[in-house]
Amino acid sequence: MQLRAIFAATTIFAASPALAQFIPSEESLSGLYPGKAYSPHANRGFPSRVLWGDTHLHTGLSPDAGLFGNTTSPDEAYRFARGEQVMASSGQPARLARPLDWLVLTEHSDAMGMISDIFAGVPAIMATEQGARWNRALSAGGDESAAAALDLITTFSQGNLDPELIKNYVPGAASYQSVWQTIIDAAERYNEPGRFTAFIGYEWTSVPLGNNMHRNVVLRDNGDKASLVEPAVTIPPFGSPDPHHLYDWLEAYEEKTGGEGVCVGA
Repeated sequence: MQLRAIFAATTIFAASPALAQFIPSEESLSGLYPGKAYSPHANRGFPSRVLWGDTHLHTGLSPDAGLFGNTTSPDEAYRFARGEQVMASSGQPARLARPLDWLVLTEHSDAMGMISDIFAGVPAIMATEQGARWNRALSAGGDESAAAALDLITTFSQGNLDPELIKNYVPGAASYQSVWQTIIDAAERYNEPGRFTAFIGYEWTSVPLGNNMHRNVVLRDNGDKASLVEPAVTIPPFGSPDPHHLYDWLEAYEEKTGGEGVCVGA
C-alpha cells in the first residue's frame, strides 16, 4: 500500500502537459544568460525521476472497447504496460517501445462485464429480446455488428436497457461482483513495488441523453480494501448520473475502509 500511495503522488504530475515547462529551451534561458549558456541546467530545477503511466485504459470488459473488437483481458493489458509482447485483438504482435511505470485499468462501472456475456450468449442474456438480438448481430460481424454496437450504446445512454438484461450487471449481483474481483485480482498480481504499480480503479461515466461526463476513479489502496466495496454506477436505482453521487461514494469508501481515492477527468 505504501508504494501505491507514493506513486499516486506523482500520477498527476507525470501525466500533466505542464511537465513541458521544465524542458529548457533557448528562449527560456535567454533571460538568465545574455550569451550562450555554458551549462544550460545551472540555476534551474528539474524533476529527477518522472514516472510514466496511463490513467484511462479499457479491455474487452468495457462496452466502448469490447463492442468494437477489443478482446484483450486485464492480464494482457498489464503485461503490455509492463513491456511484454502480447497479441493484439487484430492478431498481430504488439509491444511498447518503453514499458510504463504504472497503469490504472479503468473499466466502465456501468454494465461491467455485460459485453463479454453478450458475445458469449450466456443464458441470462439470450433470455431477453435485446440480448439475443445484439448477440446475433455482433456474431454476424461487419456492418451488422457495427450497427448493433451503436444501437446498444444508444439504448444504454437513453436509459432504455431491459431491466432483466441489466440486473446481473449492477452492484450486488453475483456476476458484477465476480468481474470487479477479477479486476482487483489482476492489479494485485501485476503490482510490483519498485518496478511497476498497478492501481485499482474504474471509470464512472454519466451519459444522460448522450452527454458524456467521464471520471476515472483511482484507489490508492490494495485489494483488501477495494474488495470491501463495489464501483459507483449511474443506473438508477443502483446509482445516479449526478456527479455528487460519485463524490458521496468516494467519501463512503474512505470512511468504510480507511483508504484513499481520487477521481480525475478522462
